[in-house]
Amino acid sequence: MKTMKCQALGGACDLAHRGATADDVIKAHDRHLREAVAGGDTTHAKALAAMNGRWRRPISGMGWYRDVKRRSAELPADSIPTE
Repeated sequence: MKTMKCQALGGACDLAHRGATADDVIKAHDRHLREAVAGGDTTHAKALAAMNGRWRRPISGMGWYRDVKRRSAELPADSIPTE
């Protein structure tokens, strides 16, 4: 199980996202961003726009994706990065 905070993924808070793989963590973060903004949390709006931009421009968005996968692989199981 890997854990990464919202801020480490480009978000605005310290909520920890957990998953068996980096893809699971990314999906949890994407869900969190959509739910936060839908609930009126404007602090996550910039991160949601960036997320939507990555999926609209998949070739350029792969840099972010590879970076998250690399950082996730470097984490020991069940650790939360401080950055």
